[in-house]
Amino acid sequence: MSRTHLLALIPLAALIAFGAWFALREPPHQLDLLDRYWSGPAGVPVATGIDYAPGGGHRLDIYAPADRAAGAAPLPVLMFIYGGGWHSGARDHYAFAGRAFAARGFLTVVIDYRLVPEGRFPAMLQDSAAALAWVHGNIARYGGNPSRLLIAGHSAGAYNSLMLALDPQWAAAAGVPAGTIAGAASLAGPADFHPFTTDSGRNAFGHVTDPRTTQPIHFASADAPPIWLGHGTADTVVRPYNSQRLAAALTDVGSTVTLREYPGMDHSDIIMAISRPFRSKGPVLDDAAAFLHRAYRQ
Repeated sequence: MSRTHLLALIPLAALIAFGAWFALREPPHQLDLLDRYWSGPAGVPVATGIDYAPGGGHRLDIYAPADRAAGAAPLPVLMFIYGGGWHSGARDHYAFAGRAFAARGFLTVVIDYRLVPEGRFPAMLQDSAAALAWVHGNIARYGGNPSRLLIAGHSAGAYNSLMLALDPQWAAAAGVPAGTIAGAASLAGPADFHPFTTDSGRNAFGHVTDPRTTQPIHFASADAPPIWLGHGTADTVVRPYNSQRLAAALTDVGSTVTLREYPGMDHSDIIMAISRPFRSKGPVLDDAAAFLHRAYRQ
């Protein structure tokens, strides 16, 4: 084979190597890599790898709107918690969520938290609350408003968000003043999932003596902050009844809740729709962001 032919094969070999490398990434990391190079508005990182508590797995990243002017009014702050069945996930793989919500006007904080086995209940909630306490105490330095914080998450991360919003003991134990959480958004969040029929559920919650204390629906009350529940009707990982039942329970006690169901979307689709390459799957980002902005202004 001639030298010319060999040189012609180099781009093909590089493409094959990249394809093999890409295929070995976890799906959220793949999604973030695609989003990173897609066109369209996106927030920008302003701080990465901040320790919000001692020990491993307690770090966060912060994203801001790209067009934020110096000296502008403090931004609404959104803390985003990723999913992964409480046993997988990494904040940098969900940078696309930070960029997406930052582009919608939020100073967005994406956190890590301990995962199973170290992160089984209640550790994942203690970590999420500790991150919220750090945000409350420090986010003003980055241009955010610490007095009315918003939280959101997907799947297991949505569970963490719902529990922080509905069961005040976690935020209070971390030193977050009552009333600080102004609203929460749950993307395909488990809210009423006992008995634990999956390995993820059993590994994270199977040791708990009173399972009711692990269920967001158990804490529905009129004192809850406004909550948005988004769920795909084709979700077979976290069934839509989780959001449907929680919405009904919150409505029954007079709390502010919005249930948005997305026809044909499954468990992955609803988080993919947050990323720029897959926004056409459904208006999940627009719906959640609009609700959170309204909750912030109330």
